[in-house]
Amino acid sequence: MQAQQTLNSMELDKLRDKIKDIRIAMLTTLEEDGDFHTRPMATHEMDPDGTMWFFTYDNSHKVDEVRQNERVSVAFSDPGSELYVTTKGIAEVVKDRMKINELWSDILKTWFPNGKEDPHIALLKVTIHAGEYWDRPGGKMVKLFEMAKGAITGDADKTGRNEKFGE
Repeated sequence: MQAQQTLNSMELDKLRDKIKDIRIAMLTTLEEDGDFHTRPMATHEMDPDGTMWFFTYDNSHKVDEVRQNERVSVAFSDPGSELYVTTKGIAEVVKDRMKINELWSDILKTWFPNGKEDPHIALLKVTIHAGEYWDRPGGKMVKLFEMAKGAITGDADKTGRNEKFGE
């Protein structure tokens, strides 16, 4: 099953900029019984074409779930700066040694103690086709000011932004 719509380069650039400093994402797959399964994943920089890469073991539950249904969601959160991003995409398992070597860093030994030469190490390639973000320019200070102003005037806070791509 392939995505119906893809994001343009401007939309991808905006999403890439939003998530560039967020190190942990939440990957959601569908279990065999149709329930959602969400887990944290260490992120790498998004490729220019909207591809995200995650290290995994080829015998993990997430790989089984992706083989059953390739549609996934990847969410990012930075509460300190009032930024939240969610993406939808198509996942596939990749066992490309060159790509594994390119993306590998020794910090990954925390989760993959046998290193990049482990025969079960693989990459989960997620190509996004839709995304959405919520943020607040100015972060916490603007939020605190708007909360105080709202308490006095009764006006709702209108400083948050929300934008959808690819839907």
